[in-house]
Amino acid sequence: MKVSGLSIGYARRPVIKDLTLAPFKPGTLTALVGPNAAGKSTLLRGLAGLQRASGEIHLGDTNLLRLSLPEYSRHVGYMPQSLPQRVALTVYEAMLSALRTSQGLTSSTEARQIAMTTLERLGIADLAMRGLDELSGGQRQLASLAQAIARKPAVLLLDEPTSALDLAHQHRVMSAVQELGVERGTITIVVLHDIALACRWCERILVLSPRGLAADAAPSKAITPETLASVYGIEARVERCSRGFVQVMVDGIVCDRDF
Repeated sequence: MKVSGLSIGYARRPVIKDLTLAPFKPGTLTALVGPNAAGKSTLLRGLAGLQRASGEIHLGDTNLLRLSLPEYSRHVGYMPQSLPQRVALTVYEAMLSALRTSQGLTSSTEARQIAMTTLERLGIADLAMRGLDELSGGQRQLASLAQAIARKPAVLLLDEPTSALDLAHQHRVMSAVQELGVERGTITIVVLHDIALACRWCERILVLSPRGLAADAAPSKAITPETLASVYGIEARVERCSRGFVQVMVDGIVCDRDF
């Protein structure tokens, strides 16, 4: 997937302006990080075809922005920050509905197998017959992720999939997303607030600030004390743990943000 000259926003308030990114390779996991109000969710919704956008988003030879929303959704899967409230479906029924919409499957043996396999992979098969409106915030988040994964899109966009999860479920989710991406050749872009989590699991990090793209590189190059000071307004040390992963330790607040 290649993004060129992308602008996204609202009628009187542009949020993302003329953004061009290096191509996203199949099977890769990219984190989208940045402070509040930097435009992370807006960018993700624009990439998902759910927000007014201009420019080009190419998947192969196809400019996705020229497709209708149903056609767009066949290529791109999107997980919002939260599911709609008061949905009168069980987790299992919601899975079958997602498969029927995206892949034309009905409640067939194939659809049931895909649904249960996905729930098992995320460790929530025990929630299959629970109503969505009965779940905790973290459980609803996992159910939403299961729906997005089950559709097997070429591009998977996840908006803060770990925000309501405990440490064990964070690890399970990020591991599953990474493994499935490699297995299926999926381009996965995930919004994260936890920079350490982004550095641990993602090979590429996009750092957004309200002024635009501040960095786009591997974790060791995208996450630096200078970038953290200018984008987040913090004084921080960036070091590597014993396993070689980037770690961030915040020591204080500075006042030289780039906005």
